[in-house]
Parts: sequence; C-alpha cells; structure tokens
Amino acid sequence: MKILVLNCGSSSVKYKLIDTVSENVMAEGGVEKIGLNDGFLKFKLSDGYSQCADRCRIRMYRCIRRD
Repeated sequence: MKILVLNCGSSSVKYKLIDTVSENVMAEGGVEKIGLNDGFLKFKLSDGYSQCADRCRIRMYRCIRRD
C-alpha cells in the first residue's frame, strides 16, 4: 500500500509518498513561500533525483488565476 501525506500551510504545500511495505519514501517535495517573490517548487525521488525551481511565482500565479 502507498500513502500520500500532505502538509498544507498558509504559504506552502508539502507532500511525501510512502510505500508502507518497504517503508521507503518514494517521492517528496512541495511548493514553499507561495505568493512571495522568493517562492519555489522542489521535489525528490527515491532514486535521489531532485529538482528545485525558484522564482516560479509568476507561473504559479497564472495557473491559479485561470478561470
């Protein structure tokens, strides 16, 4: 079984995807400092691959504002 853990705060959303059989974290990441100029998105996979995109506020704002 896999469990998705979400932590939603006022300016961030973080997550972890956990495999309960092996007790390994399969993926983790989130968006932090939402609404601020130095906001960023990050993620990390179980194989060690990770990515961080900073200064993504304009893109996030455009996605949120679409009607």
